[in-house]
Amino acid sequence: MKISIIGSGYVGLVSGACFAELGNQVICVDNDEKKIKSLKKGIIPIFEPGLEELISNNLKNRRLKFTSSIKEAVKASELIFIAVGTPPLKDGDADLTGVENVARMIAQNMDGYRLIVEKSTVPVETCAWIKKTISSYIKKKNKFDVVSNPEFLREGSAINDFMRPDRIVVGVESPKARQLMMQLYRPLNRPILMTNIKSAELIKHASNAFLATKISFINAVARVCDKVGANVKEVAEGMSLDNRIGKYFLHAGIGYGGSCFPKDLEAFITIANKLGYDFKILKAVRDTNEEQKAFVIQKIKDALWIIKDKTIAVLGLSFKPNTDDLRSSPSIDLINYLQQEGAKIRVFDPKAMEKARDVLKDIVFCADPYQAAKGSDCLIMATEWNEFKELDFLKLKKIMQQPLIIDGRNIYDPKIIKKLGFTYIGVGYGKE
Repeated sequence: MKISIIGSGYVGLVSGACFAELGNQVICVDNDEKKIKSLKKGIIPIFEPGLEELISNNLKNRRLKFTSSIKEAVKASELIFIAVGTPPLKDGDADLTGVENVARMIAQNMDGYRLIVEKSTVPVETCAWIKKTISSYIKKKNKFDVVSNPEFLREGSAINDFMRPDRIVVGVESPKARQLMMQLYRPLNRPILMTNIKSAELIKHASNAFLATKISFINAVARVCDKVGANVKEVAEGMSLDNRIGKYFLHAGIGYGGSCFPKDLEAFITIANKLGYDFKILKAVRDTNEEQKAFVIQKIKDALWIIKDKTIAVLGLSFKPNTDDLRSSPSIDLINYLQQEGAKIRVFDPKAMEKARDVLKDIVFCADPYQAAKGSDCLIMATEWNEFKELDFLKLKKIMQQPLIIDGRNIYDPKIIKKLGFTYIGVGYGKE
């Protein structure tokens, strides 16, 4: 099938590369000329496992190309995906300026039937506005359909999520649109849920809001565990064995971050508010997540007494492992607070160091975890990269000023770390 993806950010690049891998002819569009030049050479602006190889392979096999011309893409494709950014506005609503601009340009360059697929995360009723915009700007009476096809890609495992999704959600209005979307996704051989458009638009926000709720819930449980001396990992395991609850997103820690959960939660609260519903549960989820950062900071203060002039090592800057994304990263919030208190910060992250140099100032960027830990009064585990699970703790103990570990992600066994002579402080372990 002939496909264009307008917007070559995270979702656009992964979707475009995967559609090409399935044998389609794909054109990815972006208005950033510098990015397009790099992409044509196979140089990608983000870290995502396997993505660079996938793009390189499909460029070589001429199934994938990059351009800055929406006109070129619209003329050459029957299916046009809108995957532009929808950043949050001050009131929590999504900025849909990019979506509207793309819809207008599609209308002005159509020369026959087109299926416009909204892929960006947008508020419910956005597809109706896209349809209205295209109808207003279309030059000839070319037929078209608008479809909602929300993405469920997790950073760090996006290619697998695309190729082996739990479900594919498609909101359609016409038989032709339904048939084309079925044809497009048939090679994946995965469950396809066909809904009306508004239901599909709501599914993405509802899904992310629910997952954020699970995280905030287990973090709230961890606070109770801390007070009574229970073990939050054991509590979570006991909960997870109930099939109605499941094991995913029940890991206590510093809280969630990234480009999706905070933004989508805020957007869903705003959407509900505009419709006259006060979504109090989601407001509590948001507040709990913010309070969790303060909870971990208090643990650091209690352990160090005075933070000023202390040297603190922070391992992990990205909001989660296997990505270099720093957006809404709890690690960055922790570092900013500790700097305000006068701490000297040393950091290491396997992939996010380069981007962090633009975000963090007056800190020491280190070549590995041991360089970061050298001479430190405290080591904070902020992102659960696998390589941090294999650290040489005897070496750490020799080079640290104080053998103190604040495990913000609960990746270590407290008993083992304490036997090695460390003061260990996790989240939800009480005084174990």
